[in-house]
Amino acid sequence: MAQERPSRIERRLSAILAADVAGYSRLMHHDEEATHAKLTTLLMEAVYPAIAEHGGRVVKNTGDGFLAEFASAVEAVRAAMQFQTRTHELTIDEPEDNHIAFRVGINIGDVIVEPHDIFGDGVNIAARLESIAEPGGICISSSAYDHVRGKVGIEFADLGEQNLKNIALPVRTYAAVRDGPSSETQVERASRARLSTPRLSIVVLPFANLSGDREQDYFVDGVTESLTTDLSRIAGSFVIAGNSAVSYKGRAVDLRQVGRELNVRYVLEGSVQRSGKRLRMNVQLIDARSGQHLWAERFEKPVVDLFDMQDEIVSRLANTLGAQLIVAEARRAERTLHPDAMDLYFQGRAWLMKGFSPEDVTQARSFFERALEFDPGNVEAMIGLATVDTAIGSSFTTDDGPARFAAAEAMVNKALSIRPNYTSAHSARGWVQIFTNRAAQGIREFEHALALDSNRANSHAALGFAKFYLGRAAETEGHIREALRLSPRDVEAYQWTCFVGVAKLQLGLDVEAVNWLRQSTEANRNFPIAHLSLAAALGLTGALDEARTAARTGLALNSGFTIRRFVAAQQSDNPAFLAGLKRTCEGFRLAGVPEG
Repeated sequence: MAQERPSRIERRLSAILAADVAGYSRLMHHDEEATHAKLTTLLMEAVYPAIAEHGGRVVKNTGDGFLAEFASAVEAVRAAMQFQTRTHELTIDEPEDNHIAFRVGINIGDVIVEPHDIFGDGVNIAARLESIAEPGGICISSSAYDHVRGKVGIEFADLGEQNLKNIALPVRTYAAVRDGPSSETQVERASRARLSTPRLSIVVLPFANLSGDREQDYFVDGVTESLTTDLSRIAGSFVIAGNSAVSYKGRAVDLRQVGRELNVRYVLEGSVQRSGKRLRMNVQLIDARSGQHLWAERFEKPVVDLFDMQDEIVSRLANTLGAQLIVAEARRAERTLHPDAMDLYFQGRAWLMKGFSPEDVTQARSFFERALEFDPGNVEAMIGLATVDTAIGSSFTTDDGPARFAAAEAMVNKALSIRPNYTSAHSARGWVQIFTNRAAQGIREFEHALALDSNRANSHAALGFAKFYLGRAAETEGHIREALRLSPRDVEAYQWTCFVGVAKLQLGLDVEAVNWLRQSTEANRNFPIAHLSLAAALGLTGALDEARTAARTGLALNSGFTIRRFVAAQQSDNPAFLAGLKRTCEGFRLAGVPEG
């Protein structure tokens, strides 16, 4: 007898809409009959007509909700928007405690079809999206978003990748935003629903000791503890305490689960291995939502003094991570449809980290100004704007430097009136004071910043630059070397090597100046003053052809630079500084820099 072939399972690609009533159990507990009657009315007058009108079918009711199927994602979203709007109209006069509101999730997926039900991951994802939607809101998957974008007359807020319960991989999710004056509020609410994880939130997991020597545990634990402390000094950071992080020690963990359990955006993990007289450390920064590796670093050094090594490793990591976290937050902010003040601040900081070209500072200014429009008390944006004004005032491209510095100082003072111990504000004020003939006061500001955070590399570098303005150029190199020790790959390192170069010019050490300034131009080819200073140093050494080439490069980057503007911008009456300034101008002339 021939074996009977199994019946074929019917499958099809569908747009699945899952919906339920927010707080249904509470509503039923409060008044069963009234809740049932209201829900029935809403289904009959708002939901079912909208689904039918847009070609959908209700697959099943679930007591507090329903599952519907559409042949089109566009029609599924239109139906959802229609019945959500009608539901709001029908319930607008209801007391808040008795208010019925639907949460909706929409996904496109390949489903198994039966006469009175549909099954599969596509359905499960729609149900999970519904669970994270706001009452009265709609969340859709990226697969649905790709089909409806630009076709349904509404905007969507990007909620990023979401780890949904019992779904193996993260799902990129979008929240529908209604048009009208309440749009921003809805986006903020939608974002808070699933993006309430604090910005710059991170946990430093206990580093693994791979040496096989338990006596090394104290060193490994010390690195973890010190790094946790140093990261907590980053402005706006939220760092999980070591007592919580240590609970993961020695465990194989899913880093995305760690992120969910601790409500953090980033996880830092690492390992330490000692072999003979060398020590190797590997560190990775991971996005806790997606599990994606954002940054990795390896340190390998001879073991001399473990405690000194611990301090060096921690300071390097903290300085580098501060920059990496800002870049990561800026990338998140770029994907946000309606950014808030901090989203805009991070994007402004990211532009400044690229350099101080006219485009960089113009873009940064626009983000900081928009951030302050959203939040006039945002201290971070205030300091960003002050940094932009200081950068323009000291760029030798404008004749209104004094006005720029005055604006920067006013903004810094406002920030310090709100947060007196804000490290970045003290550093920003110090920079303004350097350029306004108050370098000695600037030194006190940088020393105050270092008292608040001894590993703040850019404050060490700023001290070196301030001493150059006081005619103490011989001290500049030591401060810069300390900054480079703490943060050898710092995004600002090209500026620091330039500081040493101009200090060497002041001291008459022109060959050394050339070497340092070449380091600066090689690290960042878009920093005009480094090229121009290199031109002066080369001119003074007699390498005139090279000097003129360097001058042309600098002037191409800063066409407004002239010797007159350079001299007018130098606010110091120190004799040694003025003598060095005169030598530099001689070098400029030899290199063909215009007098102006």
